[in-house]
Amino acid sequence: MKALKHMEVIFVAAAAIALGTSYFTTETKPLLVAADRPLFVHPDVKMPVVTIAAKRLTTAEKQALI
Repeated sequence: MKALKHMEVIFVAAAAIALGTSYFTTETKPLLVAADRPLFVHPDVKMPVVTIAAKRLTTAEKQALI
């Protein structure tokens, strides 16, 4: 029954051990950057633009919504 009283501490300790183990056992892979490759940009394609046409609320209208 004492284990049930301290379940939160047991969980936090197990999580800390698991996190530490996974952090120290992972390998970092080198970042490969190919600077000699050209960027493929299509000049025909335009970036989509969103225009929002709406009036701003006045202070009185804002207060009425609250």
